[in-house]
Amino acid sequence: MKKLSILLASIMLVFAAACGNGNNGGNTEEQQQTESNKPAETEKAAETTQPKKDVTIKVFQFKVEIADALNRMAAEYEKETGVKVEIETHGGGEDYNALLRAEIAAGSEPEIFNSEGFAALEAYYDRATDLSGEAWAKDVIPAAANPATVDGKLLGMPMNIEGYGIFYNKDLFAKAGITELPTTLTQLEDAAKKLEAANITPFSTTNEWWSIGHHTINVALAEQTDPAAFIEGTKTGAELFKNNEIFKKWTNYVDLVFKYSQKDKLTTDYATQVANFASGKAAMIQQGNWIQGDVDKVAKLNVGLLPIPIDDSGKGHIYTGPANFWIVNSKSKNAEEAKAFLNWMVTSETGKSYLTKEFKFIPALTSIKATPEDVGQMGAAVSEQAATAGGWHWGRYPDGVIQAWGAAMQEYQGGQIDKDALLDKFNSGVDDIVKK
Repeated sequence: MKKLSILLASIMLVFAAACGNGNNGGNTEEQQQTESNKPAETEKAAETTQPKKDVTIKVFQFKVEIADALNRMAAEYEKETGVKVEIETHGGGEDYNALLRAEIAAGSEPEIFNSEGFAALEAYYDRATDLSGEAWAKDVIPAAANPATVDGKLLGMPMNIEGYGIFYNKDLFAKAGITELPTTLTQLEDAAKKLEAANITPFSTTNEWWSIGHHTINVALAEQTDPAAFIEGTKTGAELFKNNEIFKKWTNYVDLVFKYSQKDKLTTDYATQVANFASGKAAMIQQGNWIQGDVDKVAKLNVGLLPIPIDDSGKGHIYTGPANFWIVNSKSKNAEEAKAFLNWMVTSETGKSYLTKEFKFIPALTSIKATPEDVGQMGAAVSEQAATAGGWHWGRYPDGVIQAWGAAMQEYQGGQIDKDALLDKFNSGVDDIVKK
């Protein structure tokens, strides 16, 4: 397998193309060169800068897959520094952004929280600490920093790099007699029929709004000729989803997944979806390499990764991006200690080991090395297709839009609305938030 150092170089090009110039004041090439020439603190100096004792840092985070390992890492940090790190996790079926707003409204200011960048970060401009001067900032893959870069300031540490597509169980494909991997929509349906004929459920899917919502919808966004321009057009009313040829094709992919998935999909949550795939109850799953840890808890599967086809062109893609950002809250009591914790996470051997070996993260910093063995089969599969991957674009919409889309997708999955109504609801979901 290729080393992940090759992946980092590939992703720098992929993200640059995917993000374009539609960011909130992203760094220019000249600025990036200037930053790379700045003298930086040595790693040793960064690691020996200890935060104050008898301090508690609260981390309000959404990534359920790493919750247990993150708690273990926090315990290691307390052992080394005396600083307690409290982890509060809200993800999966929960609306993390709504819960974060409620947390802040209640007067609780976590030291560290998550944001996706782009439009999602705008609500927190008054809280997001400028991290551009941190020792690790020079090592961030420039395009991975793009969604959180505003007026030349880096307002968050990218959590990692992730990718999603259709992961498939190689052994179940072999059992069903599938010898040629599907690259078109017709071939994907043929594979699904062969799996059914072998009494194997083709897809494990879910009713979770975020999975069938922004992850699935992003497929059609990313396939636009100019995703950023299309998205801006939907905000002004110049672009209608139901008139867009790519979205029309995309609904055929959605129909195929829903048709060939498990019978109880309308009541299947994310954890059950992943467990069904991990236990061999289904041959395929549209998810990302973030499920590696949960799959490994059940079985050591032999898996591969298929690009997502929306037609018969054979030009499907997987989709990669920075999963989220760690935001240091300037209004919290211990913002400096929060920065020290993040610095330790990406510079200490303990922190880096957790990021790669425990979290199974593909690093967003060039200073953190990872092997395919570290990140697992799924991370390695993402790395192999990163050079041709599409980008992540749902974060270009303000909070509330993707929730409305997720609700519309749930209605469509349940047969309550047809395709035209679904695509109309995508526009109304944008209008209801943008035009308020």
